[in-house]
Amino acid sequence: MSTHILAAETGDIAESVLLPGDPLRARFIAENFLENARCYSQVRNMFGFTGTYKGVPVSVQGTGMGMPSMGIYSYELIHEYNCRNLIRVGTAGSFREDLGLGEVVVAVGASTDSNFAHTYKLNGTFAPTASYELLSKVRDASQESGIGFTAGNLVSCDVFYENDPDWWKAWARVGVLGVEMEAAALYMNCAAGGANALAIMTISDNFVTNAKSTVEERETSFTNMMKLALETAVR
Repeated sequence: MSTHILAAETGDIAESVLLPGDPLRARFIAENFLENARCYSQVRNMFGFTGTYKGVPVSVQGTGMGMPSMGIYSYELIHEYNCRNLIRVGTAGSFREDLGLGEVVVAVGASTDSNFAHTYKLNGTFAPTASYELLSKVRDASQESGIGFTAGNLVSCDVFYENDPDWWKAWARVGVLGVEMEAAALYMNCAAGGANALAIMTISDNFVTNAKSTVEERETSFTNMMKLALETAVR
């Protein structure tokens, strides 16, 4: 099979896929959590691996940053490789003082300032949400593993460096927990393609306290999120 980006062969990619934005996080997950992991793609250095977790085939595929990049990878995974469970594992910035660095957040919904939904030609505003099937599984995985999370709405934004330093406060006022850059595109593509979607995020910085994680911490230390995603994927 030849696709525009992934260029993997039919059967190379498992039905359940973890999707970190950072390709180095993809490699870290494959090397530390998957058995018999094999690299099926490294096009543009966006690594993809398939192995097993607790005997179940699981893939992990880097997606890059932003909704356009997530849109490309998730579309190919759904429509060209028949992936049915797509779980984003990434970082988010917290809008709440009590939601600190290293805490895990599950995006029940993903608001956005993007025009990504224009491709579906809808006569209104689409509300991207996680699939209930994966939400139920991550709840069960959390209870069994003891890895807790906060569930709620996140906002997927197109701009990383906003000109207005207080831009986030309007979202915080309506209860949005924090910001990231990919979940809404994933949720939309999965909804349109009949696949299950979930975004599990680790808080890497806090807009209230200005606390920030290091680059190394972002790549390798957010293991609770990774474990929770893998436990969800194999249920």
